[in-house]
Amino acid sequence: MQYLNHLIEHYGYFGIIIALVGGIIGLPIPDEVLLTYVGYNVFQGKMSYLPSLLSAFAGACGGISLSYFLGIKLGLPFLKRFGPKLHITEERVDRTKRLFVKFGPFLLVIGFFVPGVRHITAYLAGINSYTYRKFALFAYIGAMIWCFSFITLGRVLGENWIMVETYLSKYSLYLILALLLGSAIFYTYWKRKKVLRNVS
Repeated sequence: MQYLNHLIEHYGYFGIIIALVGGIIGLPIPDEVLLTYVGYNVFQGKMSYLPSLLSAFAGACGGISLSYFLGIKLGLPFLKRFGPKLHITEERVDRTKRLFVKFGPFLLVIGFFVPGVRHITAYLAGINSYTYRKFALFAYIGAMIWCFSFITLGRVLGENWIMVETYLSKYSLYLILALLLGSAIFYTYWKRKKVLRNVS
């Protein structure tokens, strides 16, 4: 926790941007903990809410966009070869790739909330030749929701912000399953509605 304090004190809003760019491309940075800690600093009056949110959003968009362009340029073999060095296992890559085929756009949105998945979804969007417009539409919406959720949570919890880390590690599996189930239901409903609209 000391390094988070050092990051905020010495680099302020710019530190948030750099940390999130690094965290999203795969560096071992606890992104949710960082965002919640930023919210705690807002609670303490050390940072302002809107600049914090905009800085986090810029960092998240920067990191996810960099991953997307790396996917276009370097492809899947690079991810499988060098992913383990960034704590991205081949098993996780294959599992996310299968999910991406079914739920690509929605995975770009909810992937931010699943540790290990957000590092891969944008890369897979690049590999699967998503247009930048399609990628940005879903990924940037996800980035805004993610940043807003955790910074606001840290601000609301105040002194108890550290509870987020405990609950994340304890209930992350249930969160992943709930998000995937919700996405599957929404995707099925959206697909059926689209088919019915085309028929009529």
